[in-house]
Amino acid sequence: MTTTVGIDIGSGAVKTVLFKDDGWLAKRVERIRRRDPMELARQTFDEVLKEQGLGEKEIDYIATTGEGENVKFATGHFYSMTTHARGGVFLNPQARAVVDIGALNGRAIFVDERGKVLAYKMTSQCASGSGQFLENIARYLGVAVEEIGPLSKTSKDPEKVSSICAVLAETDVINMVSRGIATADILKGIHISMASRLVKLAKVTGITKGTVLLTGGLALDEGLLAALQEELVNEKIAGLTAVNHPDSIYAGAIGAALWGNFRFERLKQLQERIAA
Repeated sequence: MTTTVGIDIGSGAVKTVLFKDDGWLAKRVERIRRRDPMELARQTFDEVLKEQGLGEKEIDYIATTGEGENVKFATGHFYSMTTHARGGVFLNPQARAVVDIGALNGRAIFVDERGKVLAYKMTSQCASGSGQFLENIARYLGVAVEEIGPLSKTSKDPEKVSSICAVLAETDVINMVSRGIATADILKGIHISMASRLVKLAKVTGITKGTVLLTGGLALDEGLLAALQEELVNEKIAGLTAVNHPDSIYAGAIGAALWGNFRFERLKQLQERIAA
């Protein structure tokens, strides 16, 4: 039995999972909120081990992804594109595309049944299709993050945000508020704008049918999921179905742990051949 830990350090949160072979035993997520991500990586690592009564020496491989290449106690690091792909297929074996919506950008990843990346496309750094942008807008509107999705879904007349630049998009929202546009309609408009951009990314990768799994910090935003489903219809990609998973935020960490398992087993086999 191989025991691995996957640690995904993003721009907004640190996610950590503990795996034994291909089954996971524990998980932790901590929002960064101006704290040191390296310290949070250590904290969440210690917590998942403590939950299962394990010591650090009992872990065969500690794999990082995202911005975790400088975690000193890690065994190895994996590129986040491959970890989200592998983690996405673990969470939903039917997934043939993963749309990762992080704090700073979004990306669409076309994958096969093994989680191998076939193609991908990413938003630009300044795009208004990110989690941080949506959180900034919610703060300005006085809406709690957990209220964004349900409120957006009540919209009857969404006011679409057209600006690609996050700064200009925020200016658009300020103008909407001054014009008396309802908060629900502003949020739904933002969701439509974000969804339109993400669907176009998915089209560029070549994916035309199957299940699209949302991962990342905004994966559980039901308003964004609904907007994505609408935009898939508008873009005439009827063969794609957008879904999320309760553990979507852990996809990168899951993929890191699984790749860590794969690398550990391969290295062990190589050492056994050499010894023989």
